[in-house]
Amino acid sequence: VKEIDIDAYKKMREAGEPHLLIDTREESEWAAGHVKGAAHMSKGVIERDIETKAPDKSQTLVLYCGGGFRSALAADNLLKMGYEKPISLDGGWRALKESGVELE
Repeated sequence: VKEIDIDAYKKMREAGEPHLLIDTREESEWAAGHVKGAAHMSKGVIERDIETKAPDKSQTLVLYCGGGFRSALAADNLLKMGYEKPISLDGGWRALKESGVELE
């Protein structure tokens, strides 16, 4: 599974690289705060629901969770489902909160 750190993700955003940011945390974690514009698909349902948000399997998908473990597992499953570019964000929500990206 490909992983990137918060600095690489911020560069990706600043460069305007097209991607879908997916929060793989649980509903209660999402409700407590998330990155503005992120899609929510928790680890328990992403495999079932991904095609509704990302029908193009060549699209870059950046996944985050609390720290990077659940998102890596989800990215691995998406690879097995034929998605070409799932990326797990190392550091997850904790790194995002400290990074200065806009939150909701």
